[in-house]
Amino acid sequence: MKRRNLVKTAAYGTAAAATASLTACAQGSDPAVDGASDSELPRIDWQMATSWPAALDVILGGAQTFADRVSAMSGGRFTISPRSAGEIAPPLEVLNVVSQGAVPCGHTASYYYIGKSPVMGFGASLPFGLTPQQQNAWLYDGGGLAKLQEFYAGQFNVIQFPAGNTGAQMGGWFRREISSISDLAGLKMRIPGLGGQVMSQLGVTVQTLPGGEIFQALQTGAIDAAEWVGPYDDEKLGLNRVAQYYYYPGWWEPGSTLEVQINLDEWNKLPEVYQAIVKTAAFEANLEMLSRYETRNNAALQRLVEGGVELREYSAEILTAAQEVTFDLYDEFAASDADFKAIYDDWRGFRDRIYAWNQLNQSAFERFVYNNPKPSST
Repeated sequence: MKRRNLVKTAAYGTAAAATASLTACAQGSDPAVDGASDSELPRIDWQMATSWPAALDVILGGAQTFADRVSAMSGGRFTISPRSAGEIAPPLEVLNVVSQGAVPCGHTASYYYIGKSPVMGFGASLPFGLTPQQQNAWLYDGGGLAKLQEFYAGQFNVIQFPAGNTGAQMGGWFRREISSISDLAGLKMRIPGLGGQVMSQLGVTVQTLPGGEIFQALQTGAIDAAEWVGPYDDEKLGLNRVAQYYYYPGWWEPGSTLEVQINLDEWNKLPEVYQAIVKTAAFEANLEMLSRYETRNNAALQRLVEGGVELREYSAEILTAAQEVTFDLYDEFAASDADFKAIYDDWRGFRDRIYAWNQLNQSAFERFVYNNPKPSST
């Protein structure tokens, strides 16, 4: 059987198995009992490598939510134990150890691995790309996930599912103000993914560091600036203690998806009811993480500002230059990489269509209510 057919069959399973699992979950019963007899379902215990420091409760919590739901829906017969970064694999090696089969599954961000292929940006977030809502629409209903799963299977022997979203990110911490393109020249900045490649072309010296190393690098002056996630997680890392200026928007990550990656050989060994459980658990983790960030970031931002952090908006000059470089870069990738072009052409068309729809309806509503807040009642 061809790899792509194997993935298609394994990833989506049968409608009956998925329906049985979801119905059981909704009714509060044990889906293992509904999907197959208890004696037929194996006991499985997986370790999960992650890219996340233990202190980041929402991101690492997304991996834990996924694991908890898998256990609950399988009646405790299928358990997964997430480990913080470095416990069983270096934080930027999760895809590698899962691909090799050294660990059956991982939780990470795909753009950490764009050195393998620029396609890896699509699964997380592309500069000037999709918001969280738009990203989910492309992945779940626009064909994006199926295309990425086919690519992952052929390149890495891995299948992946969205399992978290940080929401629109901030634009990073700087030890000095950045007003123009000339201010970026020679700046040492921690920024991964394709956003890092764009910044590099704008004169920045780019470094990719795991989250747990950012604070020290800023504190010692090894780097001049760093982006991480947003106010809630940035505050936890203490970045406000080593950099004064906090920029927005995070144009390189308008809606970053994190994902569960599973070794394809291990995935194909799972009973169909377990595969359905995994997909459902990942879906829940994806929604829950985004909801948590949306509710916690504003309060954290207020604390940071009250503590002396100075908010700055990227200048139109920087944003315009970054956008131009971004799409020139995409055109270069598409011209030289057939895999990138195949997905990019579809993604770009989807982006244009959903931008037009959201601009007509959602954005018009948001502009009105943000500019015309209802007066507080007294």
